[in-house]
Amino acid sequence: MSVVDTTDATDTAGNPEPAGNQDPAGNPEPAGNQEPNRRPEPARHVKPARDSAPSQNQEPGTQRALSFGTQAAAYAEHRPDYAQSAVKWALDPVLTRESVHVLDLGAGTGKLTGVITTLAATRPPGQLTVVAAEPDPAMLAEFRTHMPGIQVMTGRAEDIPLPGNSVDAVLCGQAAHWFDLDKALPEIARVLTGGGVFAGLWNMDDDRVPWVAGLLREYNPTMAASEWRQREHNWLNGHRGSEHFRQAEKAVFEHGQERTADSLVALLATHSRQILMDPATRAENLGRIRDYLASRPETAHGVFRYPMLTGVLRTVKL
Repeated sequence: MSVVDTTDATDTAGNPEPAGNQDPAGNPEPAGNQEPNRRPEPARHVKPARDSAPSQNQEPGTQRALSFGTQAAAYAEHRPDYAQSAVKWALDPVLTRESVHVLDLGAGTGKLTGVITTLAATRPPGQLTVVAAEPDPAMLAEFRTHMPGIQVMTGRAEDIPLPGNSVDAVLCGQAAHWFDLDKALPEIARVLTGGGVFAGLWNMDDDRVPWVAGLLREYNPTMAASEWRQREHNWLNGHRGSEHFRQAEKAVFEHGQERTADSLVALLATHSRQILMDPATRAENLGRIRDYLASRPETAHGVFRYPMLTGVLRTVKL
């Protein structure tokens, strides 16, 4: 996959379906030449998670963040993975290390973890390893079904169940915008080694393609890829813990997924705003999308490739 756009950044996360909380960290000038603070060799212990499931008495954005468990099986079936080139770019500042231990934070059903394990298979055995943390029990169950053999624990960004200096990278797929950054950034800084990476990845509809732009007019996402690419991204500024990280970098990578009209509608139905709609409104919205797809020659019949972009915001711990 090719890099579509790479720019320095200084502001908040773009994502296809943002929430009340901003996304995560901004990033550094490339930190490949730094001498990392190596993590200790003893076996890592798991810190017990405190209060890992937020209360249901929540702000609307948090209710959206908690909604995915009700659709965990559909999420696992229909949500896309991430461009492998995007994951590699996110990890580039630490990939020259002898060993690289990655935390997939807010791992959901394992979409990002799967790409990390695929990337690990291209590298020397044992050089790149991954563990995962996810607060939702239903999403955890799907993760364990689809990613057997990968260590996954109950945990959230605001209280990460790992010891200090234990991971070289914290990656978040379609998750960092849900974090309470004032609490999450100090935790992420705590578990990262010096020079370690914090990166968020988001899949977005590629509205440079005319029929996709038309679909978005029907679907009306919170943010299209064109808007995300044009924004400055001041991820961390003003949040507790931001002093531990360098300025953010942004990159965008081409991606896509094989779809039918039915499976694309099923994907859109897993977005939080759709999940929380009353059933009649949700059915009306999804019906309108289905009608649009039936009207387009690109999507009316059979399998087609749905054009997407994977956007990455990356920062390095000082």
